[in-house]
Amino acid sequence: MKNTVKVLLFIAVIAVSYFYFLDQYLDGMLKYVSLVFTFSVVIIGFLIFIENRHPTQTLTWLVVLGAFPFLGFIFYLLFGRNYRKEKMYKKKYILDKETYNKFEPGPKDMNPEMFGLYQEKHVQLAQRIGNSAISFSSETKVLTNGEETFGEILHWLKTAKHHIHMEYYIVRHDDIGKQIKDILIERANDGVKVRFLYDAVGAWQLSTEYINGLKRAGIEVMPFGPVKIPFLNNKFNFRNHRKIIVIDGNIGFVGGLNIGDEYLGKNPSFGFWRDTHLFVKGEAVRTLQLIFLQDWYYMTNDDFLTPGYLSPDPVSEINDGGVQMIAGGPDNELSVLKNIFFSMITSAQESVWVASPYFIPDEDIFSALKIAALSGIDVRLLVPHKPDKRIVFHASRSYFPELLEAGVRIYEYQKGFMHSKIVIVDNDLASIGTSNMDMRSFHLNFEVNAFLYKTSSTQSLVEEYLNDLEHSVELSHGEFQKRHMGYRILESTSRLMSPLL
Repeated sequence: MKNTVKVLLFIAVIAVSYFYFLDQYLDGMLKYVSLVFTFSVVIIGFLIFIENRHPTQTLTWLVVLGAFPFLGFIFYLLFGRNYRKEKMYKKKYILDKETYNKFEPGPKDMNPEMFGLYQEKHVQLAQRIGNSAISFSSETKVLTNGEETFGEILHWLKTAKHHIHMEYYIVRHDDIGKQIKDILIERANDGVKVRFLYDAVGAWQLSTEYINGLKRAGIEVMPFGPVKIPFLNNKFNFRNHRKIIVIDGNIGFVGGLNIGDEYLGKNPSFGFWRDTHLFVKGEAVRTLQLIFLQDWYYMTNDDFLTPGYLSPDPVSEINDGGVQMIAGGPDNELSVLKNIFFSMITSAQESVWVASPYFIPDEDIFSALKIAALSGIDVRLLVPHKPDKRIVFHASRSYFPELLEAGVRIYEYQKGFMHSKIVIVDNDLASIGTSNMDMRSFHLNFEVNAFLYKTSSTQSLVEEYLNDLEHSVELSHGEFQKRHMGYRILESTSRLMSPLL
């Protein structure tokens, strides 16, 4: 109750101050326009308050609106209207859950040998809130960087016989984009059904020529969450960050690479691009297919939930651990991927290794990493040395002093830009996919990650992580504390925006 009174008083002070200013210094029509604007800001402040967001988010928005009313008002219209999120995506969430329950196998029984290192509750959590079971009839292979990833993608696209489904955040009309386009057109001309879903904001620079070329070949192309008037569109802030390819229902790809030449290291601003993708074959591809088909249905109302799309060929009996595909997004209020990451960290017995290009944890993940390190667990964080988004970069560094003090080992990748999104626990459980360790991925973006349980791919990720550390510089708490005061101010200012990023 005391906090409620404080917030209401804060809003009242802002309103009274503005009305006084307007009465003293403004006249005529300008006064009435300003009155309307001020009233709007106060109403927005009240709406933010009654949404019952996390107190940090609430106070951050109120401070922004109070200190910078005009800019805060515009920024809120663009990024802040979470009160519409549940209404916008509730139907999608219900339909998706019903579909997963109908077509996905039930939860697997706990295997003491398979899950001996992990708390049983973690596996139960992942299966319950992830709406997908762990598959023990799937093959996976880690794909390192753009050359290997696109080499595999181009190869398997050419083998398609029945259908190709692609879902991407960024698509560029450059060399690699054109190669993929040409193959899709070739396969479509041979009778393969091709559907292409791209994010309307992430791929806003994709040329009309590219899109029309696909459509002329009979390929179905659809933007996800189109935004005609960004300042008035509630969906602007909720983007589809997924990268999915499904070929004939048997072969799948998921990971960190979008479609663009920079992911092959051809952008001189970044040079070498360090990234990780995953090749999947077998039962787990069905979940990727379901994710794509439900996203496609959300945009088109076209339903393709038939055996021809959801019956992957069985993989010969293998003993290569478990694979689980899990989608997260603003349609699910459980913050699925964040909570599974939290469970991974808190269930660790020996080590937690994280790689993320954008590291802006919420309080739960931040505390979990610190407590794990203070408990003697080997906690490591790999981040880029070179930024591509400066506000996010400096906000990330504001978290480093507390992590270093707790015993977290932080490495900055020096060879180029590090874009891999990896979590490895105890060298046996790993996550690889599209989700960063930040609030946007946790709460605003549609994401998808593969979780690997004691697979050979898990060991590949361990080896690659150790190799990446060879190209990184470890930060020391003492040296980091000596950084210039200007950087500290910049980091602290950027961190204020963390709940909004």
